[in-house]
Amino acid sequence: MPEPVAAATLDIPGRVRELFTYHFMVNALAAGTAVAVMAAIVGWFVVVRRQVFAGHTLSLVAFPGAAGAALAGLPAASGYYAACGLGAVALAPASRSGPSRGAETAAIGTVQAFALGCGFLFASLYHGLLGGVAALLFGSFVGIDDGQVLTLFAVAALAIALIGIAGRPLLFASLDPEGAAAAGVPVRALGAAFLLLLALAVAATAQITGALLVFTLLVTPAATAQALTSRPVAGMLVAVALALIVTWLGLAFAYFSPWPVGFWITSLSFGFFVLARVWRARRARSACGTSPTRRLMLPPGPPKRRRRRTREGGA
Repeated sequence: MPEPVAAATLDIPGRVRELFTYHFMVNALAAGTAVAVMAAIVGWFVVVRRQVFAGHTLSLVAFPGAAGAALAGLPAASGYYAACGLGAVALAPASRSGPSRGAETAAIGTVQAFALGCGFLFASLYHGLLGGVAALLFGSFVGIDDGQVLTLFAVAALAIALIGIAGRPLLFASLDPEGAAAAGVPVRALGAAFLLLLALAVAATAQITGALLVFTLLVTPAATAQALTSRPVAGMLVAVALALIVTWLGLAFAYFSPWPVGFWITSLSFGFFVLARVWRARRARSACGTSPTRRLMLPPGPPKRRRRRTREGGA
């Protein structure tokens, strides 16, 4: 049985070797790596396109998919992919990137509520070993087999390849939809295709973080990276690095502690996000000049002499 985190920190190299001793932890680290890289890259475009709410709805749709698959006697992963794909098709007509989102928000909220209701219905109807509703909602790193790892690597490779092919027109359509449409970019087709790609990433990420904590890897690293840099390539690289760090540390901390992996990954991601926002605020304050507190601490300068105006003419 692994020792608590406080004791595990005394022998870090030994504890790291222990993580690779058990096959289930090797599978968890491998699957987490594939999911982290894919979620960070796809999530960067989610934040740019302001489709965070759509991504959250797809993550909730994953819950009834997994519960329904268990009810039908199918693997939970198949339910994740099927439900998220159907959710993306349902959201595609109403989803658009841009400032006006009233109709989209209403449609997404409706799908979200219906998905949660179906999820709890399927979970209540299933009388076998579901693995716990908490595992479906908040994730678990136990029970990831070799086939699931290979599937996640294949899905991640496909998603990254599609982003590499359509990245430039997708970024153009995300930042300036009207200009992209005028330039001949298929904005609507790209939007629908990106929703399907987002559904793929959500279904894969939910198998590690759970349905409710998909944002941990899909949005938080990307939002943190965009707080640090506005360059697309640099931002995606920073997001990937942050997602890998929080995934690896979260899995290690969860192994050596009684607390779940979702808590650790979420807490680490949130901590990096807060640090990035504080750094950006301090940088913006310093760029605007000396702060008011600093100006009060500076010694007063010499008094300025007023020039006397001479009157022209007169006695």
